[in-house]
Amino acid sequence: MASLPNYRPKQLSLGPLETEILNIVWELGEATVKDVHDRILADPDRELAYASVTTVLRRLTNKGWLSYEKRGRTFFWQPMLTRGEAQVIKAHDRLQQFLAVGNPDVVAAFADSLDSASIEQLNAIAQRIAEARLAREEGK
Repeated sequence: MASLPNYRPKQLSLGPLETEILNIVWELGEATVKDVHDRILADPDRELAYASVTTVLRRLTNKGWLSYEKRGRTFFWQPMLTRGEAQVIKAHDRLQQFLAVGNPDVVAAFADSLDSASIEQLNAIAQRIAEARLAREEGK
């Protein structure tokens, strides 16, 4: 079971271009501005200034999604977490927002709207939660 990572970006919300560029860096593992720019321009219907890519990479760094290393005159950006870790953090954040509502009627209305596939998923989640609690109790 994936646990909540210790590291968390300063800001979770990302715009569409930030998300696209972060996905490119995840795919490449490490990327320069040129790597990202070339990947975007591989689509003949796209136009994006080189400087815009630089700006977005810096913004992702400021938000805590990327770090960089300078080698010679070139900056290489790396993700601060894996795509899977990011999914866990975002899911946890959404769950916390949902639970913050604190109104049992809202939660019940949500539960009533689930279809059978979702109920199967919830049962699997409930089983994993029970297993995690048992493991935690055994570790005490």
